[in-house]
This record gives sequence, structure tokens and C-alpha cells, in this order.
Amino acid sequence: MKALTITLALLAAGPVCAQVVALRAGTVIDPAKGTVLHDQTIVIDHGVIKSIGAKVEVPAGAQVVDLSHEWVMPGLIDAHTHLTLTEITGNAPFESFFLKETSAYRAMRGLHNANTLVNAGFTTIRDLGNGAEYAMMDVRRGIDNGWFVGPNVLTTGKIITPFGGQSNKIPAEQGSFWKYEYIDADGPAEIRKAVRTNIYYGADVIKLVLDNQSYHYSVEEIRTAVDEAHHAGIPVSVHVYGGEAADNAIEAGVDSIEHGFDLTDAQLKKMKDKGIYLVSTDFPRAHLDIVGGSGGIFPDPPAVMAAKIIDRLTRAHKLGVHLAFGSDTVVEVEGRTRADLMFDYLGVWGLAGVPTMDILKSWTSEPAALLRVDKLRGRVAEGYQADLIAIPADPVANVENLRRINFVMRGDKIIRNDLASAAKN
Repeated sequence: MKALTITLALLAAGPVCAQVVALRAGTVIDPAKGTVLHDQTIVIDHGVIKSIGAKVEVPAGAQVVDLSHEWVMPGLIDAHTHLTLTEITGNAPFESFFLKETSAYRAMRGLHNANTLVNAGFTTIRDLGNGAEYAMMDVRRGIDNGWFVGPNVLTTGKIITPFGGQSNKIPAEQGSFWKYEYIDADGPAEIRKAVRTNIYYGADVIKLVLDNQSYHYSVEEIRTAVDEAHHAGIPVSVHVYGGEAADNAIEAGVDSIEHGFDLTDAQLKKMKDKGIYLVSTDFPRAHLDIVGGSGGIFPDPPAVMAAKIIDRLTRAHKLGVHLAFGSDTVVEVEGRTRADLMFDYLGVWGLAGVPTMDILKSWTSEPAALLRVDKLRGRVAEGYQADLIAIPADPVANVENLRRINFVMRGDKIIRNDLASAAKN
């Protein structure tokens, strides 16, 4: 109840904004460099870190925030979200969510989830489609305009697929209603037009689905999307589990593979050599039971999928593949926020044997590089945006301490400061 009261108060009052802020940090963690420094002062000027160090002086008139008993690190980044989507579980068909809900309603859900995530410490997210009729573009615009509190948002627009979207065997008389969320594109010319369409409407990334059907894109088709997107300075993400479709994606030079549950060691090695990221969407077993318990969206039952996910993450880390955290969380669980569900993934990374500093890196600086914002975000360093979180317990000693974030800053705005609220009480 106390946390809810604090959240409601922050929503009512809005984020605290000051031109110059000085954070007195007990410990600063920079996962990109693997450094842990104590008794640091971080001076932030108009949302940018101006100086950091043990002997930095606090400028006159600066707002001083006491984080002397806290661990400060970069804000978290989720590279695979669907904030406007809540999947209807059970025996409902996959398409139910966009047959029953308007784009306006979906946008409101996106704003709600965005506010929840930024208050939980996720200062940047990449939303990979299933965003209604470009509704996530308006969510991003509302946040950027300062109308709503949320993270930095990057969006993909509509997902580009071979004919049929991610639907299967819809009767012809029903029509191609999946185009509400997908662009059918077959052959290089149609793919090039689909990429340009998404860029026109404001996409920050292009997403292809490769192996949802028994047919999939060729190397030439994928390479067309990569060529068109890269010329516009935009990365390409692909949904693929493995097999020949994954071979084609790797050969075509995409920027990230989403999921990749069936990737072989040979494929992972090629990804490492080419610098292709794995956004591994490592669903915890409890989540698989919810989403996949009734046949669901996965090819294997929950117990098999859970073991496969851990094995693939273990192998990818050992082989040195770039790993970027992505949750792909699309379900609702009573009494838990979407952020709560995202933090459940920490346990999977632990089971896969990934060291805590590497986990922190994959939840901060690595996705920042994938999103092409690594010169702005993902580090606690001079010249970087002050996208910062603080925690009252060491996340390097126990990564589960990330669940206890009690301070969030995004640029020039202090989104959340439970310490100040506690002091007033």
C-alpha cells in the first residue's frame, strides 16, 4: 500500500525537474566497464552527466540528492517489449486481442505500462510491434511531449512478414484482418516498400518475422530489408527460433535475432563473428505455464521450453555472443505489475550461469549498443544522459536486488525518489 501511495503521488505531482542536480552516491556501478567505485559525486547539468568522481565539488545552487547508502547504476533497458499488447490466454486464438480492442484503448494500455516500467527502473524500452495501428508511435509522442511519464521509447511500427502475419489458416472469407498489426510483403520489392512505409510513420527499428509459417524469407529478401533500413540508419530485428530461417537471417546481416530458442552452436558462433545480438527473451518456467499451458504459442510444452531456454542462454554466453535483455512479456497476472514479471527473468539468467556483472551489462550497456544509443545511454559516465537508478542493496552481490530499486532519474527529471518520501514521513 505504501508503494502504491508513493506511485500515485508521483503521478499526481509529476517528475521533479531541476537544471543542475548533484547525486551523492555511496557506490557507482558501470557495467560497461565492470567498475565499482565508492563515495562518488555525480553532477548532472540539464540531464547530462557533467562530472563524476570522489572529489567533485557540488555547484552552488544545485539540487543535492543523498544516495550515500545506495548503489547507483545506469537505468535498465528492455530491448523486446509489446506495451500495448496483453495476450488473452487459455483457448483464445492469438488474434483475439486485436479483434476486441481499439487502437485508442491499446495506446492507453501502452501509456500505463510505460509509466509502470519507468517507475520500476526501465528508462529505455524498444517496442517490437503488435502495437495496433501505429499506436505505439503516439505513446512515444505523448511521453516525448511531456504529457505522460515514461521511458525513452523506440518503436518498430508494423511487423513485416510473408503473407499471413503471425496468423495461421484463417478462412479466406474473413479477409486479411491481421494487416491491422502486420504488413504482408513477399519478394524484395514489397519488402522494400514495407520498410519505407514503417520508416515514414516513424519507426526506429524494422522487425521481420521469419519462421511463423512453413515458408520463410530468403537471404535475398532479408538482405533487402537490411539494406533499406541500414541506409536510413535503422537496425533490423528478426523473430526466428532457428533452422534455415535463422541461417538466412545471419547470412543477410541482421542486427538482432529475437528468441532463437533452437539456435545451434555453429549459428551462435556466426552471430558472434558478425556482431549480431541475441535478444533472448528467456521466459521463466512459471510464465511458460501461463502462456503455453494450453497448447499456447510455443512448439514445445513448458517443461521442455524452460530447459531449452536455459541451455541456449548458457551456450550463447559461453560462446561470447552479444546478449541484450528482452522480456517479450505480454500477459497480466493479478497482483503483479508487468515490471514484476520482467524481473522474474533474472532467475533464468542465474540458472544459466551468467555472472551478475554480465547480467547487469546485458540489461544496460549491451542493449544500448544494439539500439544505437550507446553514446547517450547505458553508462554512468561524463557526457551521458542521466538515465540512472539507485538500489539500497548491492546488485553485483545479488542481482535479485534489482527488484528493490527506489530511485529513478531519466535525463533532467527525477521520476522516483522513495528516500525523499521516507524522509518526509
